[in-house]
Amino acid sequence: MLLVLATKNQGKIREIEKILERPGLEFRSLRDYPDIPEVQEDGQTFLDNALKKAELTALATGEMTLADDSGLVVEILAGAPGVYSARFAGEGATDAANNQKLLSLLEGVPEEGRKARFVCTMVLFAPDGAWKQAEGTCPGIITREPRGDQGFGYDPVFFVPNYQKTMAEIPLEEKNRISHRAQALRKVRSHLEALAGTARRPGAVPGLNSRKSV
Repeated sequence: MLLVLATKNQGKIREIEKILERPGLEFRSLRDYPDIPEVQEDGQTFLDNALKKAELTALATGEMTLADDSGLVVEILAGAPGVYSARFAGEGATDAANNQKLLSLLEGVPEEGRKARFVCTMVLFAPDGAWKQAEGTCPGIITREPRGDQGFGYDPVFFVPNYQKTMAEIPLEEKNRISHRAQALRKVRSHLEALAGTARRPGAVPGLNSRKSV
């Protein structure tokens, strides 16, 4: 089975491949399809964006596609940065710039007001229009300064109380057990295993949503 990952983010690609790795599953990403235009993430929710990326990439490649939209939700900021997490400090913003803007907005806010959660919504989309969604969340607290170099995005400012470390201080193998993306990917893995099983049974139909849904 070939699975196209609808991202060029090398950090995401590594995490996804590590968790979904199984015999017979081959990965490609948008790095392998340079002619596919950038998808405008203009949805109002994580699901809107993930579904749009997955559908357009599946139609362009003719292959089963996995897309995600992930972000940071901070309670005291009314859910921001939310779907704007990747461009919180402006279009083309670096991770460092996004983190600095977040820390600036939370300057002087005590720990009890710095509660946040990472959210990941994934969509597995088949070229015939069938799709499945999977979600994961991870609660934490925003630190006062970046710490660690193991992750990407907001990982250096996202403190995980159970580990007494930021997500960027937690080794990748451990992060892949607890992160919002890991939780969503475990559900995706179950969908893929079900699809692989039905593909081996003549006449079986994969159980996806319809636009259809996988």
